[in-house]
Amino acid sequence: MDFREFERLVRRLAREIPDEYMDGIAAIDVSPKTIPHPVRADVYTMGECIPLHGEGDEVQSRVVLYHGSFRALAGIRGDFAWREEAWETLTHELRHHLEWRANADALEAFDWAAEQNFARQEGQVFDPLFHLSGERVDDGVYRIDDDVFLDRVVRSRPTDVALTWHGASYRVEVPALQLPAFVTLDGLRDPPPGDVVLVLRRRGRLWDLMRRPSPPSQGNARAVRAQ
Repeated sequence: MDFREFERLVRRLAREIPDEYMDGIAAIDVSPKTIPHPVRADVYTMGECIPLHGEGDEVQSRVVLYHGSFRALAGIRGDFAWREEAWETLTHELRHHLEWRANADALEAFDWAAEQNFARQEGQVFDPLFHLSGERVDDGVYRIDDDVFLDRVVRSRPTDVALTWHGASYRVEVPALQLPAFVTLDGLRDPPPGDVVLVLRRRGRLWDLMRRPSPPSQGNARAVRAQ
């Protein structure tokens, strides 16, 4: 199913949703992006509920379905049912909207994490633990907008790190950075639309409360596919 046909399908499905479940939904959109699961092979993020701030304390959301992810999964599964998968994804994301509206604290934390991530992208000062307030995708894996963070707690900076991305094993030679370090990776097969960032940090200690924390350092490294 091509992009335009899928877009028309989603529009038809949206019209079948009762009005009371659409309260606060600012838009239902279709994106061409392909969003691979950071750890598991043959798994993709099919849709997303993105919280927005309405007037006053009103919480609104934008629901997005990713055509690229649907197409990738359809290429793997011969019995892929586009309509059923689209309906399941759409209603799943609408449930997330209701959860956002019910949990203002979680929404506030996510907004803060997105602001900190923007500061990281701009080379400004940011909180070294902000990624932990993003969406938890898997153990030690967090997502904020299009960026994925692979969180590792270490005693000291390792010379290299083994990791799994979308079912494949990689090795990364860690650049000479002080901890906490945010290392943006390239060389990954099936990358997300944004960055994949390896975060290396020490576990928090009691005496850390008595001193000013070290600012995060940033660098880049290439992930090499393991043989």
